[in-house]
Amino acid sequence: MTETQKIYDVVLIGGGIMSATLGTLISKLEPSWSIKLIERLDDVALESSNPWNNAGTGHAALCELNYTPETNAVIDTTKALAINEQYTVSRQFWASLVESGELPDPSAFINDVPHMTFVRGEANVDYLRRRYELLRAEPLFATMEYTEDPAVIFEWAPALMVGRDKTEKVAATRVASGTDVDFGSLTRQLVQGLIDNGAVVRLGTEVAGLRQQRDGVWQVATRVASGPEQGRKNVTRARFVFVGAGGGALPLLQKARIPEIRGYGGFPISGQFYRTDNPDVVAKHHAKVYGKALVGAPPMSVPHLDTRIVDGKPALMFGPYAGFSPKYLKTGSFLDLFRSLRLHNIVPMLAVAKDNFDLVSYLVGQLLATPKKKFTELQSFFPEADPADWRLITAGQRVQVMKRDPKKGGVLQMGTEVVAKADGTIAGLLGASPGASVAVPVMVDLLKKCFPARVDEWTPRLTELVPTYGTRVNDSQEKADEVLAKTGAALRLGKAQRHQ
Repeated sequence: MTETQKIYDVVLIGGGIMSATLGTLISKLEPSWSIKLIERLDDVALESSNPWNNAGTGHAALCELNYTPETNAVIDTTKALAINEQYTVSRQFWASLVESGELPDPSAFINDVPHMTFVRGEANVDYLRRRYELLRAEPLFATMEYTEDPAVIFEWAPALMVGRDKTEKVAATRVASGTDVDFGSLTRQLVQGLIDNGAVVRLGTEVAGLRQQRDGVWQVATRVASGPEQGRKNVTRARFVFVGAGGGALPLLQKARIPEIRGYGGFPISGQFYRTDNPDVVAKHHAKVYGKALVGAPPMSVPHLDTRIVDGKPALMFGPYAGFSPKYLKTGSFLDLFRSLRLHNIVPMLAVAKDNFDLVSYLVGQLLATPKKKFTELQSFFPEADPADWRLITAGQRVQVMKRDPKKGGVLQMGTEVVAKADGTIAGLLGASPGASVAVPVMVDLLKKCFPARVDEWTPRLTELVPTYGTRVNDSQEKADEVLAKTGAALRLGKAQRHQ
């Protein structure tokens, strides 16, 4: 049987953490299924899953204030609780793979880095205090600490306080059991596991078209994007297709002509980070510290000073600084945005622009910001930062999803969203933060949506991989402590004492 004649059970488009996670789940649930992964670049995890293209936080809502919005003096913790619960699912899945020997060195992708929130000014201190009081009562947040004492903040993160005005009102929270995740390393390990189990991986291969046959099978038209066979065309057939191409997912789902993608648009946001690898500077700070977002800033633009551990080496990043590029991928085309425009998504996109003037103003302000102004923002976190030690790096592209709304015409969609054809034969993932950190529960939900008839059969195996599958860890302190302790031990993470 030739490659063109073969019908794969699953084709994964995109070599990032989402495809790697979904492929790994399927290989555990259906070991006999044939899997093919197609990536347009010459290696996996070079776009959004690359550690220098994203914040790498291991988003657990422990420190990100955009997950606890305040409206009319009421703080809503719903999203923070949901994201932390989701991240706990991801941790359990990774721990299962470590215990089975499939991820033999967890320190290659996950490490202890405390998660902190740091705010300045009376109003922000009051907000953080009230947020802490709400979250400390939740089992998964029980180790959170709070202080308004500059001396304690200095103990937690000295770089935040050295050189700061002693009269400035400040406050911070800390969860010592936070993590840093290198999703690039994790993706490569998962993809290697797929290859070891018989999956086919095609790198340097671009998907040119998607068409469903009358029998339901998808034809995935490809062309070689690089190398000696550049330009060679091929067709891969599949019973199920997942489009996990990051910012490139929207155009591919449009090419597939599925009705469910109608009304969806995407606005690309680029960005930059300051980065330092100077060991003397890096040694002054070991934490992920998030602040308060500027008015109108999108979720992925919350300022943060991050300790990163990539290939075993620590570094610091600060940002992001938003920018604009019409590309949907860092290595994409300047025509991406314009090619995605359709009659059915122009109105929703215009409606979002009209209703989100603060966002537009924020982006314009960021584009006009001088290097001096950008570095001043870094110094608001790290007062003694020296420009000689830091350099600007270009971050990955983020595509902010907009979709049709019957009342407003269009709404800005936060987070990630699965878009699937009604027959369950093709699905794609749109959106950004919290993204990679919740890859496992998002991909489990995708499987349930596309293969509803198999869910009952898969439940025992899913429960082996994620022991709390189908339940909530945050329902009891005993359960939360047990899960965090077990996954921490498997992933070789440190221990934190619960707040008393």
